[in-house]
Amino acid sequence: MRFESPWALLLLLLVPLVFWLARRRQGRATIVFPSSANAREAGPSIRQVLMWVPSAMRLVALILLILALARPQKGMEQVHDESKGVAIEMVLDRSSSMGQAMEYEGGQQSRFDVVKSVFRKFIDGDRASGLHGRPNDLIGMVIFAKYADTIAPLTLAHGALNEFLKSTKLVVPGGPEDSTSIGDAVALAAARLRTAEETLARQTGEPVDKFSIKSKAIILLTDGENNSGKRNPIEAARLAKKWGIKLYTIGIGGQDTMVFDDSIFGRRLVRTGAGGAGFDLLKAMAMESGGKAFMAESGDALKKIYREIDRLERSEVKTIRYLDYREMFMPFALASFALVLLEAILSATIFRRIP
Repeated sequence: MRFESPWALLLLLLVPLVFWLARRRQGRATIVFPSSANAREAGPSIRQVLMWVPSAMRLVALILLILALARPQKGMEQVHDESKGVAIEMVLDRSSSMGQAMEYEGGQQSRFDVVKSVFRKFIDGDRASGLHGRPNDLIGMVIFAKYADTIAPLTLAHGALNEFLKSTKLVVPGGPEDSTSIGDAVALAAARLRTAEETLARQTGEPVDKFSIKSKAIILLTDGENNSGKRNPIEAARLAKKWGIKLYTIGIGGQDTMVFDDSIFGRRLVRTGAGGAGFDLLKAMAMESGGKAFMAESGDALKKIYREIDRLERSEVKTIRYLDYREMFMPFALASFALVLLEAILSATIFRRIP
């Protein structure tokens, strides 16, 4: 709250003078009685006790009118852009093995669907999962199977990420793209993060040197071993480290996994005994870049991992703020008018004086 015309508040200094003059005008009684002893013995009536009310109402009305003249304004704060925070690239495996079943919220869903659901909660926030959301962070997405592709550039507009997620599908099992290029995907994500400041400057229209990204991180989610691509995963992790990027690796699936099988008896879950991601490789990649490796055998375990990453990678937000002011004098003026009107009615009825 601020006052556009604060000089008007100086009129408040005149309020005590007005009150004193009003008291003087009351003067002596018009009708003089030879004795008031009997009246004193009877005690004051409720009307007499409350005779000060009209004067107080006039005084408050005057104060409210002066406040209205000072033009109080309420500032509506709006965040214009981001100047310091965290930039995160989500790197998601979409090979056919991610279609295997995984326990999630009391049921079974494919690993891919579970990863997408928990990722949305990580970005948007979910109180039940203990996730606070990442509203101040630059978020981008890279998906990979045989080839790595950027499906969402680094952005502060997180609403678009959900649409990109919905359109992301698994590759055809046994098809020409059904392999896992972990190294290429991490290298691509690192390259995107390397120029995060330039990306932020383009989105906000501010100079590049205005921004300082506190931390850059890659979150890799995969359930397979690297078996394709041009770049070795460890080399990609070293590249990330060179550019000051931490790598958090999450292995999806356990040592004994389930798959959906369509048979003449309908769709059912079949235990395969096949393991999930190669944890040794993921651990080596994380250690190489100064990050951390995790293994998620269920959706609840994945939420727990995201909570830890959420704690490790918190933004220190500095923003440019603009204040949009809204005039607030009208409530004060209306209240003053209402008090004057009410005082006039009471003075002409309940508190009427005999001339």
